[in-house]
Amino acid sequence: MFNENFLSEGNKASIIKLKKIMAALASVFLAVLVIFFIAKSFNEIEQRKYIGQDIIPVNTITVSGKGEIFTKPDIAKISISVEKEALSVAEAQNKATEDINKIIAFLKGSSIEDKDIKTTNYNIYPRYDYLEEQGRVFRGYTVTQTLEIKIRKIDETGKILSGAALAGANQVGGIYFTVDDEEAPKREARQKAIIDAKEKSAQLAKDLGVKIVRLVSFSESGGDSPYLYNLKTAGFGMGGEAAPAPEIPAGENKITTTVSLTYEIK
Repeated sequence: MFNENFLSEGNKASIIKLKKIMAALASVFLAVLVIFFIAKSFNEIEQRKYIGQDIIPVNTITVSGKGEIFTKPDIAKISISVEKEALSVAEAQNKATEDINKIIAFLKGSSIEDKDIKTTNYNIYPRYDYLEEQGRVFRGYTVTQTLEIKIRKIDETGKILSGAALAGANQVGGIYFTVDDEEAPKREARQKAIIDAKEKSAQLAKDLGVKIVRLVSFSESGGDSPYLYNLKTAGFGMGGEAAPAPEIPAGENKITTTVSLTYEIK
């Protein structure tokens, strides 16, 4: 270790002075470092306030607009089922499969494509009766298979229903009329709603004596109101005799869209 006893008085004074300067510099550096970290922490805290939030200007107006159009459906979706009962699962499945295959063969013969025939439900469950003397009594198994069918030749809907019933369908859930390209009419309704909202915002700004600066936010809600034709399911197709094809009007679908526009004003 360096021994200061061998230094002259002048050198000792210089060393003491140098030590004081270094201590002062270290104190300044430490103070700057503390201030830096305090400022950094404060800045991060301030930034966290706005994470996940939209900074909405204080001066805004919000208006809503509505767009409504009517479209003629070009496809029909029908839901038909076969329900069969038997003492064993295998027998019930065989009965249901036989009728389902007949129905599918009829559909394909009626120009319904494979992509437009879809199984939406297949269910097997035991059936019991409840007797006062015996309690729960097993009666067999029920097998149900449901098909959803898309009919592109909408005027043939009645004929398809009658043919499916004759082939073995004994339940019909309903008929859903819609359009194949759903986005086009929705887009048209949205455009009408936006025009309506813009006209309202321009008039409101004029009435308030303010100017619109920019669009701040946009939201949309709504959809189509499809035409649903309900049919009774009890006994449908159980007679085994051909019946006249029913007239099933498709009507029109109403598509309504509501938009909300928020503008910054000055």
